[in-house]
Amino acid sequence: MLYVFPRSEDGAPRLGLSVSRKVGGAVDRNRVKRLLREAFALESARLPGGSDAVVVARRDARALAEREGLHGIRRALAELISRAAGEEDRGRRSGAAGAATGDGAGAGAGGGDGAAEEGGVAVDDGRAGSGADAR
Repeated sequence: MLYVFPRSEDGAPRLGLSVSRKVGGAVDRNRVKRLLREAFALESARLPGGSDAVVVARRDARALAEREGLHGIRRALAELISRAAGEEDRGRRSGAAGAATGDGAGAGAGGGDGAAEEGGVAVDDGRAGSGADAR
């Protein structure tokens, strides 16, 4: 799951991470966080400046990290960033402050989570096994 929020200051996009114990033990969680930070450093240029991104790692992120390493985590994050950028563009064209997509899998009641109301974007593709966004 990826949330992207605008912030008032300009500058490079910032990253926030949430990796719960559902992902695994401390060693597994720290590995997933390290790989997510590396992937974000490589992919963050695709986000608008002055934005905050929050990644909520799901259960299958550990398996993806073990199976494919940085390449798999980066691919999953790149896909989420692409979808978030597309949602931002659609929201601007329709005059909306933001958009939320997903099937509601972990996105909160009704598939929304407050990101749209705050002018941000939430993206969850709901696919199991996709790593950074799979529960």
